[in-house]
Amino acid sequence: MSVSDDNTYTTTVRIDAPPPEVFPYLTRADLMVRWMGDWAELEPTAGGTLAIDINGVPIRGRYLVVDPPHRLVFTWGAAGHDTLAPGSTTVEIVLRADGDGTLLELAHRDLPPEELPQHGIGWSHFLSRLVIAAAGTDPGPDPWATA
Repeated sequence: MSVSDDNTYTTTVRIDAPPPEVFPYLTRADLMVRWMGDWAELEPTAGGTLAIDINGVPIRGRYLVVDPPHRLVFTWGAAGHDTLAPGSTTVEIVLRADGDGTLLELAHRDLPPEELPQHGIGWSHFLSRLVIAAAGTDPGPDPWATA
C-alpha cells in the first residue's frame, strides 16, 4: 500500500485465478457482494451505474472505462457524504496476468486527505476477501457487517 502526494491510495494484490475469472467479480452484482457489500446494482458499460451498499454506506458512481478482462475505471463516493460525494473520486483497477494468476493493481484517486487512512483500511480488508472469492473459495460472512 502507498499514498501519494496527490491523495491517491494505491495497492497491488495477487489472486490465484486468471484475469478473465477475476474480472466478473468487479462487474457482476452477485459476485461483487460475495466480497464487498450487502447489495449492488452494476451496469458495467461506460456511463453505467455503480451502486454498492457496504455495511450501511451507500457508495454511488459511474463506470467510465470497462475493458474486459484488463481494466476498469469508475467514480466513487457516498450518498449523503459532504466531503466524499457520489462520483467525487475515481478508482482504477488494472488486472495483469501473472503466471496462472492475476496481479490486481488498484489506484483510488482524489480522496480527501481525511479519507485516505479509512479507505486504505477498507480496501485492504475488502481486497483480501476478493483474493479468496475470486480464487473460488467462500470468504464467509464479512466480519465488519456484524461488528
